[in-house]
Amino acid sequence: FEVEVQGFVSVSAGEMALDDAQRDDEGLPYRFALPVDVALTPGNSGTWESLPDGQMLWRLRLSSPGALSLNLGFVRFLLPLTARLLIYPADDPSRVRRFDTEFNAGHGQLWTPVFLTDEVVVELLVPAFERSQVDLELGVIGRGYRLFGEVDKGDSGACNVDVVCPEGDAWQDETSAVGLLGIAASFVCTGAMINNAESDGRPLFLTASHCNVTAAVAPTVVVYWNYQSPTCGLRSGGSLAQTSHGSTLLARYSTSDFILLELDQEPDVAFGIKYAGWNRAEPEPTSAVCIHHPRSDVKSISFENDPLTTTFYLTDTPSPGTGDHLRVADWDLSTTEPGSSGSPLFDQNHRIVGQLHGGYAACDYDLADWFGRLFVSWEGGGSVETRLRDHLDPNGTGVLAVDRFDPFLSLEIT
Repeated sequence: FEVEVQGFVSVSAGEMALDDAQRDDEGLPYRFALPVDVALTPGNSGTWESLPDGQMLWRLRLSSPGALSLNLGFVRFLLPLTARLLIYPADDPSRVRRFDTEFNAGHGQLWTPVFLTDEVVVELLVPAFERSQVDLELGVIGRGYRLFGEVDKGDSGACNVDVVCPEGDAWQDETSAVGLLGIAASFVCTGAMINNAESDGRPLFLTASHCNVTAAVAPTVVVYWNYQSPTCGLRSGGSLAQTSHGSTLLARYSTSDFILLELDQEPDVAFGIKYAGWNRAEPEPTSAVCIHHPRSDVKSISFENDPLTTTFYLTDTPSPGTGDHLRVADWDLSTTEPGSSGSPLFDQNHRIVGQLHGGYAACDYDLADWFGRLFVSWEGGGSVETRLRDHLDPNGTGVLAVDRFDPFLSLEIT
């Protein structure tokens, strides 16, 4: 049975090097893929086949020879009750991803995780009587040109410390809250699930404003959970199998560089994801930890053992009372890199006090990083859309700090 193939030219890291260097200098999100816009539907592309059991099968092959990965953005996605969409590498159908009505969202879109191949097969299986109810349009194909999830990836700096190393043992609850954020089939940042004062399991996700997840972009979000090295020191070999898809923008404030998203669904309880606690009080942390995904690599952990100072972004002069960022003078262990943007900063009590905006830290340089202060983000720009207060304390309790929330324990209790 012949399947239509749609081909797309791939790009290389060498071709994109100058542009990516400029993006890094400007503090823009780390890019791993170059998107191409398409408009492919079961009505204008692919091949249909009638099956003996009364179902219809639509298939389309997408090829970008030499691409390191492919990921897809369906700008229209609505499946009837018993239909399912299957996507898999052309050379390995066992790595199939299945999407069904569970992924029908109010925004009407579905964006997939990366497939580590340069050719994928898209299959739609639907009963003949439901075929007219399918609304499906593939609008974007992300062609990977930087490594993302490969077993031997490990292209972040050698000084990064895997979260599974002994140094991270006391921070495993916080580690579970942190995810790698795929954006618009092109970019990555880091972020974290964050609890609210009600501890009700609302799926709130904190990241950085400069990651540029606008209201229009929020449906494109894919969060990769537990993407971490299986052994200490490997700095690669993590799995991309656990994902969440789609989100809504709740609030954003560029001054303290935060974005708060609500994910379309709560992360699967089987993933073991906990929602981090937070502290919005003014005093500066006496020490801090950052958990992050450098250069879209497996999860790392960084330690600052000295007190932080309050400053403005990229400035060294302490500005207590007015500064909108927390400054880490230099990391005592590990570092941050492009891709770490939006990662949570935890104080000595294991609570989020900010998220990474940027800085000059690197394995070869003991230089500063700056994190937007949750203390400032609480009131933000003074409106529901520009502050955290309404979302992290919806009933106005006035609480200054909240501990983490474990959905699994909550499930056990009920």
